[in-house]
Amino acid sequence: MTQWLISCRKPASAAFPRPLLFCAPSSLSKWHGESRCSRSFSTGHRLSREGDPRIRELGREISDEFATIRDKYETPKYPIVLAHGLFGFSELRLNAYLPAVHYWHGIKDALRAQGATVLTPAVPPSSSIADRAAALKSALAECSPAPEAVNIIAHSMGGLDARYMLSHMAPTPIRVASLVTVASPHRGSTFADYLLDQNLAPIHLPRLYGVIERAGLGTAAFAELTRRYMTGEFNTQTLDDPDVRYFSYGAAFNGVPPLLNPFRHSYGVIAEEEGPNDGLVSVESSKWGTYKGTLMGVSHLDLINWSNRVGWTVRDWMGIKRNFNAIAFYLDIADMLAKEGL
Repeated sequence: MTQWLISCRKPASAAFPRPLLFCAPSSLSKWHGESRCSRSFSTGHRLSREGDPRIRELGREISDEFATIRDKYETPKYPIVLAHGLFGFSELRLNAYLPAVHYWHGIKDALRAQGATVLTPAVPPSSSIADRAAALKSALAECSPAPEAVNIIAHSMGGLDARYMLSHMAPTPIRVASLVTVASPHRGSTFADYLLDQNLAPIHLPRLYGVIERAGLGTAAFAELTRRYMTGEFNTQTLDDPDVRYFSYGAAFNGVPPLLNPFRHSYGVIAEEEGPNDGLVSVESSKWGTYKGTLMGVSHLDLINWSNRVGWTVRDWMGIKRNFNAIAFYLDIADMLAKEGL
């Protein structure tokens, strides 16, 4: 593969210690005053596939296909753009003496080691989809020399940014050959609805807007992750580009997460309404374009290699082998793109 030597000026990224990704939805001011759902969400039910209407088609179930890294992967024809999710960043450096923290922990380096050219633009952490999409477009425009085309691989909200850019900001500075979304909330998330409901959420997030804004962050992103906004407005107005190949993956826990798992509560909230999910995004909401399958036993943070290493160390001691390696997963996506001629 002819490799492109690309330099991109990275937009300034907020100093956020950990990519919360999708954990803090809120409401648009125009929604204030509307009636809210008063029923409660259950958070502790285990879903059974037999006779439960919430259990929808999971597609191809991927249990341990990406547990280890293979010896050989094909390299895509075009460079890869990694688009991060809510509260994400490209690289975070707290001071000159500590190593940088990367959103795509180990993933970018692994892809480059296989011969791929990889770009990791940063967009505003919690601004609106439109603003984040504009920043993504600007990042592509700043790459020099420009390649013939790129493949975008997007995690979580990054997939919505890319869809918006392709639909509303054409032509893009560089042709986009494909968009692969990984656990992107294409139909919103029940957990976003839950956190917006002042009758249900332990903290009504709009009350925190002042704190968030004083920290230099936006708040427009939160309400745009609700099911109401995504299905009622975004999807009806944001049409796919017929010249772009769309692929998607979802993820789901195998049953209710352990008691101390940070996604236990959000999993239950989403499972009650949408069925299997990764703690923040349901399998059903993740599907867009050609659905490549559901990663089983994988959380929303596992998908970007932010796994609980202490937890897995304990499991190793107990003889429980790890079933998912995020680096193997992204190398396989690159391999898939190469075999598709992209």
